Amino acid sequence: MPDKSSQAFRNIGEMAKEIGVKTHILRYWEEQLPMLQPMKRAGGRRLYRPSDAAMLHQINHLVRDQGYTVKGVRKYLAQSRGGADHENTRVSTHTISAASPAAAASMVTSQTTAPQFPIAELKAIRERLSAALAVA
Repeated sequence: MPDKSSQAFRNIGEMAKEIGVKTHILRYWEEQLPMLQPMKRAGGRRLYRPSDAAMLHQINHLVRDQGYTVKGVRKYLAQSRGGADHENTRVSTHTISAASPAAAASMVTSQTTAPQFPIAELKAIRERLSAALAVA
């Protein structure tokens, strides 16, 4: 099976394998680091965006290579983001190598906007699906 594109979403197993940690570690980081918010599908299945993957690579680098605790990572990320609202700020989609902390911090502060979805069109699709299910 060929590798996924760098822009593809990854499930928790794929992300854990890519980073080299177990899935419970990713869940723990998500619980302890509020800026890490992967998408959740029906049934609570996590999908990691490229920006989430970049953040996980950075967190892994800080914990494993730099010796940070999870609490230290939380403080580091909050300071490097300048207290920005984590809902509207995403990490750059570049992967993080074993670069200096300054380079890692610059990647965290790069901002992109969240995708905008056509709400009216999505609601119309939901209504059509509801009607189709009611008939079936």
